[in-house]
Amino acid sequence: MVGLNVQVPETTCDDPNCPFHGSLPVRGQILEGVVVSNKAERTISVERSYYKFIKKYERYEKRKSKINVHKPDCLDVNIGDSVKVAECRPLSKTKHFVLVEVKGE
Repeated sequence: MVGLNVQVPETTCDDPNCPFHGSLPVRGQILEGVVVSNKAERTISVERSYYKFIKKYERYEKRKSKINVHKPDCLDVNIGDSVKVAECRPLSKTKHFVLVEVKGE
């Protein structure tokens, strides 16, 4: 993919919302996280941790958020895998990201 430093998967798919084999353009944020659920069809939940500065106490607190991500058919992912996701156009009410790379455990 042009602009992203990721490997193109070996397997092919006929998913129209695949950034590699379909016509889905990616733009915006590129985030990393851990897969916490893959129960839905072509959808995974990715949890990412980050630190938020609390001005009053002059300290950081740890926070986490879950993102619903579209999983193309050409990428295999399991719970606990570290993944890289890219922002795209809205694919459904809650999906605005697509899976672009699986980094493994």
